[in-house]
Amino acid sequence: MTDYEAIIGLETHIQLNTESKIFCSCKADSWEDAPNTNICPVCCGLPGVLPKLNQAVVEKGVLLAKAMNSEIRNVSYFDRKNYFYPDLPKGYQITQFDQSIGKGGYMDVPIPGTVTADHQPYVRRVGIWKLHMEEDAGKTKTEVGKRMVDFNRCGVPLIEMVTAPEIRSAEEAGQYLIRLRQLLRWIGISEANMERGQLRCDANVSIRVKGETKLNPKTEIKNVNSIEAVKDAIEKEIERQTREMEAGNRIESWTLEWDEDTNTLKKMRSKETEADYRYFREPDLLSVNLTEEWKSRILNGFPELPLARRERFITQYGLPEYDAEILTSERRLSDYYENAVKAYGSDPKKVSNWLMNEVLRMINEQGLDPETMALTPTALAEILKLVDAGTVNITTGRTLLGKVQQTGKSPTEIVAMEGLAKVSDDSAIRKVCEEVLAENPNEVATYKAGKVTLIGWFTGAVMKKMRGQADAALAKKILEELLK
Repeated sequence: MTDYEAIIGLETHIQLNTESKIFCSCKADSWEDAPNTNICPVCCGLPGVLPKLNQAVVEKGVLLAKAMNSEIRNVSYFDRKNYFYPDLPKGYQITQFDQSIGKGGYMDVPIPGTVTADHQPYVRRVGIWKLHMEEDAGKTKTEVGKRMVDFNRCGVPLIEMVTAPEIRSAEEAGQYLIRLRQLLRWIGISEANMERGQLRCDANVSIRVKGETKLNPKTEIKNVNSIEAVKDAIEKEIERQTREMEAGNRIESWTLEWDEDTNTLKKMRSKETEADYRYFREPDLLSVNLTEEWKSRILNGFPELPLARRERFITQYGLPEYDAEILTSERRLSDYYENAVKAYGSDPKKVSNWLMNEVLRMINEQGLDPETMALTPTALAEILKLVDAGTVNITTGRTLLGKVQQTGKSPTEIVAMEGLAKVSDDSAIRKVCEEVLAENPNEVATYKAGKVTLIGWFTGAVMKKMRGQADAALAKKILEELLK
């Protein structure tokens, strides 16, 4: 079989987390609303109404353009994209065409499990062809044999981004979407939940013989609602096009629909071209004039981005790549770690271990927000210092995490109130050790018969009796002495 390579470009529609829609005052998030209840004359395109641009949409567009290394245009325009679908009440969409908010750009995407010729982690640089603001259309669905239309989404603010055809596999496409979702949440412009339609992806797919440079006809896959589904759909389309090429057939430029119930692709329609949309300037909106003062105000405090922070955590704090990847997966968790390191003052790896093994489990189990939880970075650092000083042992330190989160009190205050300080008094621990041995004669006999690993069981029993406050090392030493 001929060796082919895939040529993939992704079109993503990003729902911005503004309070209101892009051109009217209806609320932007209508996910839980009954059909056709979050609408007004503007977003329904009724005669005689005029759109008014939401300033927050422009500002979030500038943030994304900055994050994607795009040129931010000082002057941009809105255009009309004309097409006729039942869920587009005006018969056109207000979007941006040739003078959009962002020009060009790129995003670097590390590809796990791959390395370069010099054994460095492989990073795919994906170029950005388009980055523009636009309004969303409504949606249609079939119920009881009828095609129903819901206009709630009409006018929801979107940023559409189109990549260059520089992605080479379904796995790379999935990694691009994972990194994009991370970036959108990091800079705070979208929740990017694909299941709720806040991040939607269409994939353009073609194949060619390896070594060729020309682009062959492509197909577009639409209606894909998860990253795994995007990967599956692309894989299926690559397989289909490969069979067609091997059979000597020509690939037709179709728009395909992904059926998630059957994991199959279906033809929707022939693919439109830009000429079909008859773009022209939107006459009801002025140009967007982005002054330097406004741009500076928007970008003031622009955060360090996740990949840059990951690399800094590795070099500055000496973290393994795995730790750095986990700790920069979400901005608030990353800020929590760095603030805890500053409060602790030493050993960033120890902070990472406690955060990843103990605190992160608490966050996930209880659905906590690192930014607002009672167990602050300062409190975590205080617990580590209590353990280091020998005031409490590690077991009590772990218990303190939950107690601080539950009560909101400081670790030192809880230790004093509940008498949790570590017991290092030889006579007190020896007394409990003697009790444990007296209560468990069978285990003592087994230990003396050669099963010395039972020392851990005896130590655990002592710790349990002393509510985890005993000096474990001292308890073990005393037990070994008594068992002789």
